[in-house]
Amino acid sequence: MGTERILIMGAAGRDFHTFNVYFRDNPDYKVVAFTAAQIPGIENRCYPASLSGKLYPQGIPIYPEDRLECLIRDQGVNQVVFAYSDVSHATVMHLASRALAAGADFRLLGPAHSFLNSTRPVISVCAVRTGCGKGSVVRRIAALLRERQLRPVVVRHPMPYGDLAGQAVQRFATIEDCDRQHCTIEEREEYEQHIQQGVVVYAGVDYERILRSAEQEADVILWDGGNNDWPFFRPDLEIVLLDPHRAGHELLYHPGETNLRRAQILVVNKLDSAPVEGVRQVMKNIAEINPAATVIQARSAVSVDHPELIRGKRVLVIEDGPTLTHGEMGYGSGVIAARQNGASELLDPRPFAQGSLVETFRRHPWVTQALPAMGYSPAQLDDLAATIAAVSCDALVLATPIDLPRLIPIDRPCARVRYELEEIGRPDLAKAIEVFVRQRVKR
Repeated sequence: MGTERILIMGAAGRDFHTFNVYFRDNPDYKVVAFTAAQIPGIENRCYPASLSGKLYPQGIPIYPEDRLECLIRDQGVNQVVFAYSDVSHATVMHLASRALAAGADFRLLGPAHSFLNSTRPVISVCAVRTGCGKGSVVRRIAALLRERQLRPVVVRHPMPYGDLAGQAVQRFATIEDCDRQHCTIEEREEYEQHIQQGVVVYAGVDYERILRSAEQEADVILWDGGNNDWPFFRPDLEIVLLDPHRAGHELLYHPGETNLRRAQILVVNKLDSAPVEGVRQVMKNIAEINPAATVIQARSAVSVDHPELIRGKRVLVIEDGPTLTHGEMGYGSGVIAARQNGASELLDPRPFAQGSLVETFRRHPWVTQALPAMGYSPAQLDDLAATIAAVSCDALVLATPIDLPRLIPIDRPCARVRYELEEIGRPDLAKAIEVFVRQRVKR
């Protein structure tokens, strides 16, 4: 049949991993291009030769996704491989239809073709949507493992938005490591919460090398998933979060439904703030789709360091960016905290948007009560600072997990919002980890 010509659709994450583990050294395939979506500024670059293997001495070009049909035609593409996450089933099939109409096959590679096997026990924490609260579950599990004198190491789903060759294998043990590696806000939101807990974090591009490095200092590997993707490492315990604020989404988004069906433990989070009907719907879907899973119910306990800055005040809420954008949440823990602590008004940031944030709000019209902490580049970080400066408010409610005033100039009083997972009743994560350690961890 000859060599199949492949185009991989991605968003600087699973697409690179799929190439590395399945296509890189396979002479039956020729990957002619990647396309990029979701994240601003990650297209029009090259997957470097240093990561591409001997079959690709020039590397592989990365194009905007809107060029899909042209690339299929001009590059003689036989197969389009879809490899990114947190998109509706309808969106996946619209993209499939575009590929099929242009003359290519459309393909999804399943977990079996992308798992790497570890010499250490692996616990994966994934979700059915972006913004379900994975970080708080990973923090809780890390604390439980450390109570048992075990060394957890977190490996984070990739976020390589800069120099791909330089980001092949990244290790973060201090905040200064994030500075040195020029991390974006989005990376810091994921890494710093674990670093502050004293847990080493690995991330990057080449996850075979990352895994082997992490194994050298870990008793247990904690896979901290991104978006609603499944893990890159074969898990010994698969934990998946659901969000009753977005009830029904667990059956409507790829690959979140895959996670729902695979999970051994399902955590229904945010029960303290979710609508009762949403909780009922999520529990009903679990009973129908994965009745064998252990279900843990939990709340996301929100706290504020200076509630007096919120009470009776006009506030601007700044939330975790991806939760609001491709997570499609109109609000997060910051809005919840502002309401709980009696803010007189939550200001709409849209009229004050500067630079690239104008396009962010245009593309995500459901975001009206909070400013997403966008910072994928230095220029976008400047736009964020300018937008904040343009808003006349009494205080800022900062719900991003990072120390934002450390990165941009802010001259307003700031109330920091934090949230921690609190399990409700039994079963709980403590029992699950106790069983896991007894069965899987060699002392």
